Order: sequence, then C-alpha cells, then structure tokens
Amino acid sequence: MGSPWKGFVEFTLPASPPTTFVSADLSSTSPVGLSLSPYGRSHIKVLSSVSEMERGSSEPPVTRNTGSAPSTSTGPMPIPRSSSVSCHPHPGSKKHKRTPLYQRSMSFDPGMLHNNGHTAYANGTGPGIRETGVVEKLLTSYGFIQCSERQARLFFHCSQYNGNLQELKIGDDVEFEVSSDRRTGKPIAVKLLKIKPEVLPEERISGQVVSAIPVHLDGKSAPGQVPTGSVCYERNGEVFYLTYTPDDVEGNIHLDTGDKVSFYMETNKHTGAVSARNIQLVKKKQMRCQGVVCATKEAFGFIERADVVKEIFFHYSEFKGDLEALQAGDDVEFTIKDRNGKEVATDVRLLPQGTVIFEDISIEQFEGTVVKVIPKVPTKNQNDPLPGRISARIGFNDKELPFGEKDTKSKVTLLEGDHIQFNISTDRRDKLERATNIDILPDTFNFTKETREMGVIAAIRDGFGFIKCVDRDARMFFHFSEVLEESQLHISDEVEFTVVPDMLSAQRNHAVRIKKLPKGTVSFHTQSEQRFVGVVEKEIVAATAKNASPNKSKEKESEEGVIAYEDCGVKLTVQYHGKDLEGGCHPQVGDKVEFSINEVKRTGQQSAVSIRVLNRNASNAKRLQGFVATLKDNFGFIETANHDQEIFFHYSEMCGDLENLELGDTVEYTLSKGKGNKVSAEKVTKVAAVNGVGEDVGVTVMMGKVIRPLRSVDPSQTEYQGLIEITEEGGTKGQNYPFGIMGMANKADCLQKGELVKFQVCTVAQTGQKMACNVVPQRRAMVECVKDQFGFITYEVGESKKLFFHVKEVQDGLELQTGDEVEFSVVLNQRTGKCSACNVRRVSEGPKPVVTPRPDRLVNRLKSITLDDASAPRLVIVRQPRGPDNSKGFNVERKTRQPGVID
Repeated sequence: MGSPWKGFVEFTLPASPPTTFVSADLSSTSPVGLSLSPYGRSHIKVLSSVSEMERGSSEPPVTRNTGSAPSTSTGPMPIPRSSSVSCHPHPGSKKHKRTPLYQRSMSFDPGMLHNNGHTAYANGTGPGIRETGVVEKLLTSYGFIQCSERQARLFFHCSQYNGNLQELKIGDDVEFEVSSDRRTGKPIAVKLLKIKPEVLPEERISGQVVSAIPVHLDGKSAPGQVPTGSVCYERNGEVFYLTYTPDDVEGNIHLDTGDKVSFYMETNKHTGAVSARNIQLVKKKQMRCQGVVCATKEAFGFIERADVVKEIFFHYSEFKGDLEALQAGDDVEFTIKDRNGKEVATDVRLLPQGTVIFEDISIEQFEGTVVKVIPKVPTKNQNDPLPGRISARIGFNDKELPFGEKDTKSKVTLLEGDHIQFNISTDRRDKLERATNIDILPDTFNFTKETREMGVIAAIRDGFGFIKCVDRDARMFFHFSEVLEESQLHISDEVEFTVVPDMLSAQRNHAVRIKKLPKGTVSFHTQSEQRFVGVVEKEIVAATAKNASPNKSKEKESEEGVIAYEDCGVKLTVQYHGKDLEGGCHPQVGDKVEFSINEVKRTGQQSAVSIRVLNRNASNAKRLQGFVATLKDNFGFIETANHDQEIFFHYSEMCGDLENLELGDTVEYTLSKGKGNKVSAEKVTKVAAVNGVGEDVGVTVMMGKVIRPLRSVDPSQTEYQGLIEITEEGGTKGQNYPFGIMGMANKADCLQKGELVKFQVCTVAQTGQKMACNVVPQRRAMVECVKDQFGFITYEVGESKKLFFHVKEVQDGLELQTGDEVEFSVVLNQRTGKCSACNVRRVSEGPKPVVTPRPDRLVNRLKSITLDDASAPRLVIVRQPRGPDNSKGFNVERKTRQPGVID
C-alpha cells in the first residue's frame, strides 16, 4: 500500500510537556502519525529515532513504511526541552520558512475519507482522528462547526450527534471525527460529542463586579453586542479581571457594578481564555439614590424618592453642606441605610437644580371635561393626593385621568363640566398618568350650568377687592387669583362672575371665575326712550344745615326732589337727584321740566334723569353770578359780580361735578340766610365763563406794590379786596387800586404784602369803580440750594425765610445751580396752608464756583517728595473701588504720577 501522506507538518513541543499527553511509545502510533492532546495541540508519535529527527542535516529523512509493522523502539523516548521536530524534508542545509499554524495543525489525505463507514483510516480498521470545535450554526436538522485546530468550517447532520439534541446550543464545544461526503467529496463532521467545560480547581473566589452586562430599558441585551460583563479579584496584591456572560450567573439575577460576588474560574481549552462561572451574589452595592426634599422640620426632614413612590426620613446631621441653604424643593442624593428596622437617608448631598426628574410631560395638548373637582375643604378620610378627575378621548379610547391642586395653571375655581385643555404627565416610577397644566378654555361657560352675574369693580385692596353687583344689594368679595386671562383689574372695570358660597362660612358668598368685559357692557338700570313732561312739586333740599361750619360734620347726600307728571291719563310722581340735572340749572317748585324715566334693575325703583328746565316760575328767587375765589377741603368762597365781597358756600350746595371746579370759574347761585343772619350761597351751578373784571381796560402797564393781600392769603383782615399802590414816578404815584381774584393774571398766585407787581387799570361796568387787573408779580430772588428733586429760594413768605420749589416747576427743563437769579409765582396749598414756588424761570446765572488753588506749603511739599523718601506718606489699598454696575476698577485709565509734577 502506498503512503497516505501528502505532506508533513512542523510543530514545537512544549518545554516540559506532561507525560500524560506526550509519549514516545511507538507501538500505538496510528498510520497517520497524529493525535490530539487535551490541551488542543497536535503531537507526533515518532516514527523514527529522535536523534535522526533532531539532526537537522541536509539529508532528507528516511522514508518509513506506514504500515502496521511494529516499531523497534520499546520505551518512552526522551524529548529535549523546547525541541523543534520537523517532518518536512530539508533540501541541503537551508532552513525553510515556518508554515503558519493553521496550515500545519493537521494534514491528511482526503482519499482516506472515502472508506467505508465514515472512517478516517486508510484501511478502515482503526479508530478515527478526533478534532474539537464550536457549534457556529444550528438549524433543525443540520448545522456547522468552526474547527478549533484549523481555519475550517465543517457541515454536520444532527443524526451524527451522540446525545440529547435539545441540549446542544450555539457556542457549545464539541468533539468529532472528520469524514467526507460521498456525493460531493467535501469534508464533514461525524460522531459528535459535546465536551463538558473544564473547571479549574474547585475553589470559590471572592471578587467584585467591575462592569455589568449592558441591558436595554426593556431588559433585553444590547443589539449587535455580545452580552458580557467583567469581574475582578485580588491575589498577592495584584488585581485580575475575568469576563462572564448571563449564563454564568446563578439565580437569573442582574448584577450591578460594585456588587460583591463569588465564582469559579474556567479556562477555555481551545483559546486559553480564563473566565468566571457559577457566579453568586454575595452583597449588593449600596446605591446612591436621588430625590427632592419635600418637607423640612426643626431637626429633620423628608425626601421624595426618585426610584419609588415613597418618602424617606433624614436627620440634619446627615446633610453634607450648608444647612441654612437647604429648603424644600432642593434636589439631593443620598444613601439608604437600615436603622432600627426602618430605612433612613444618610450622606445627603445637594445636586444641581433640575437633576431629579419624576415625570415626563407630553408635548401634545388634549381637551377634556372636568367630571370631579377638588374639594375646597378636604375631608378627614380623604387620602387621595389626586382627588380630581378629567374625562377625555385620547386616540380612540375614553380615559379618566386624575389631577391634583398643583396641576392647574391658575388658582381659578374649576367646576364640573368645565371644558379644559391639559397635558399628560407620566410618573417614571410607577407609570401613573395624570392631567397637568390644566387651563380653562374660553368656551367653557357654554358647557357648565353656572349662573353668571355682572357688576363693576368698586374697591381694590392688597390681593382682593369688592364688586358692586347689578342684581344684588351687597358688594361681593373676590380674590385676585380668581381673575381669568391674568388681566389686571382697576376700579370701575366691568366684569362677569359666578357667585359661590364660602366654604368656611355658609352665610357668606364670594365671586369666582371673574372675566373682564368691554366698557359699556354692564348697566345697573334701564332708561326709557320716551320723554315725559312734569312740574316740580318738591325741590332738592340739602341735608346739611345752612351756614354750618364745614369742619364740624361730614358732607351728606341731599334729599330727593319730586316731579309730578301724567302717563296715559294717570297722575304719577317720580323722584330725582341733583346729579341728574342737565345744563347746571337747578329746578325750583313750580318749574316745568322734561325728563326720562330710569329703572334700577336690582330693585325696580324708578327716578327721573336727564332733567331739563323748560320755563321758570316768576316768583322764584333771583339767581346771581359770581366767581370762585377760594376752595378749601369741604367749602369755598365766591367773589361777587362787583368783585368787592366774597360769599361762603358748602360743597353740598354744588350742583354738578365738584372735581371740575377751579379758581376763577363763573358760577350761578342763590343767596340764603341761616342762623345768626349769615349769608351763604346755595344751589351753586357752574355756568359758561364771562368777561373778567371789566370791559374798559387801560392800555398803560403800571408798576406797583401790594400793600394789602386778598383775605384768602391773610384771613385775619376784614376786607376781602387786596390793594396795590403805584410806585413809579408820575402824577399818579401813591394812588391805590383794589383787586380781586379775577384781577390776577394767574388765579392760583399767592400775592404777599410788599411784593412788586405790574398791572393795568379797568372799570367795573356795574359800579363804575376802577380796579387793578392783569396783575403780574415781579418776583426775583436767588436760589439758595438745590437738592435731588427740589430746592429752596431765598424769599420770605410769612414766617418762613425760604421758599420751596420742585424741579418740575423749572421752565425749559433747565438745571438750576446755587446763586442763580430766578422769577417765580407763589401758590398756596389750601390743604396744608403752606406756600411754594411755581413757574420758576431763570433770569441770570450765578457766579461759577472757582477752584481754590492748593496752598503753597502743600505744593512745596509735593515737589520735595521722591519715590525713595522713606518718610513720605504711603497709601495702602484697603478695598478696590467698584463702579455703579458692581464692576471693579475705573473706566478712565489711571496713570502713574511723577514725583514733584503737578497736573
């Protein structure tokens, strides 16, 4: 029989191979001459003497017969350490290039694989060559093996597996024989056996997980990656790392980085890699948890945990940081420990704000309906933190979502049936969904069954106010938090609202869900379009006694008047008020008037409005005209038409808007006598303005001096009129002219005794008296000082030597300086009785401040100082300067001053 060898392989034996795996006994050598060691390396059954193989001479090795003839060697043949045995012919003395490992691991004759019974023997009589590999692919009836000893991938049929096919998995180590397919001639694996992994010495090793197996959120291993982790252990001061897979962990538990474990070591006999297996968890790592401080007490607090829906206690001694800065809502991390059977938080440390996130809020907004509201006063048995309920259709399903007090955008009261808009919040800890960012939609009042009322804002305080209702007598309380659309309310704003009972007091109501309305929407009454004609039966009578002192009693409303009229032949009467008069004309008994009927919605009470006098009764008292001379807190004085007297009047006698009444206004009034035979004006009505003092005004402008002021300036004098004496040279020097309020160019000016004035002379038409008119004071004085927003002028008024002025009263927006000469007017504050300057105009600028030169002694001293002078004064910087914006330093560059040089 010819030699089955088609070539030879070259390999290196280990330095000291165990005799268990390497033997020189040639009696059991196979015709092929190769066998596999459990180490996964090929070793040779020597076919010739070792001395002949080690010679390395140029002679080719003697060809041996590969038959079954027994070898002449009888004992084990010694193999030198690190000896290299070659079966290749060596032509000459040259060494050939070493063949790669995968090419020299195994060499066989494919013809041997075509013998009977899938045997690897040339004559089919001996046992076959066994190889090892890894199951790479496994299908229903066949699979593929990746050889461990060479770069080959072999097909196998499942019928060739010797064992339970259900236990065979991808990645399992198997042992097999190589045969060839009879049809195609390709090599295949037969007679498969599963190799049990070899475990190193049965010693459990303690270690720690340094890299956990990565997993997705759904618990599956990361796609495209081999799910492996690593553990470490220490030996003789050195740290060693081993890999592991999920199958190596006992108990089907997930290990985290830092967990204490114990395990066995296993070496892969094909690759030599050492790994850990039979891993058992010894102790879980103390994990750092996160949360938010939800409550703080005197010496302890509570943290809302971010991993579970639960609060945990912590003592302030466990907080690592500034305890004064800790407050509810802060993000923290901590470690959980067991003390006295209860979990507590230890080593509490602050985290950056926004680190801890409890929930995910949807971007999409949904619409729904409130089906259950949160009770204003919680009951004792209420333990649900989310008592509210919202019904909404999300996708194709109807859902009912809970909500709590903090889930509404505003504090506006929600009612059942409200149409609202919201987001969905999902808790990361327990996946609970709830509605949040709840906002009431504008059309919600079309869905609710509430009764809406209207009114006007009557009063506003700090955080609350009162509404004057159209349909209720009492004013309705409201809180600013109940205002919709975050619009700011002001007094007299018209609003719409809902009235609900107060939860704390059943007898009280308050307004909620307040909506601002456009001007003119709210009306407290209805007015008839028809005009009626009637006669005044009773005129308006003031409730305050005539000539009563204005400081003794408060102003009271006047009594109503009565008008008699006919409607469809029926005689009727209606009341009226002074505010409802038109044209400022005060009707008296017997006057014929035209009016409209106004009905109050709340009470149904009728009154006459828009009253206009048609004709007067001839017997009525005479109406006089005058001019407003003085206005005090509750009363004033009227200058008569002759400008020689003043008449007292109380504000209760004023018909019309008192706010529009100013000094110099023309009024119409009636004289009345009260107690003590004192005369006063009543039924005062503002009328259109007439000419001033007189029509015959002289052209000449004269200079004069006030020798007597008006009585409004000096109440101690008996005469009302003031008096001016001509001071300029001429034939009229020393002549006096009286003046009144209408004779002054500025009615608010307060002329003092002794002041110089310019004026003209006019003649009063009624009496022919000559009076001063267009009186303009000629005041000049120096500015004494100017503060931030005010200043003082050196001018004597009464007992004061200085006159106050505000910078807003300076004309042309000029900035006055001390020493400036100014012209001004003096006005009297009727409420405080103090005078101040107005219409301040600068006439000339004062002298500029002169910089005082440095004394000669200081100049000489500076010139004599040098940088080396130890006795010179030294400056020590105690604090760096700061600018207005809190920045350090100066904007202007500072330069070093040279000694002896003065800038």
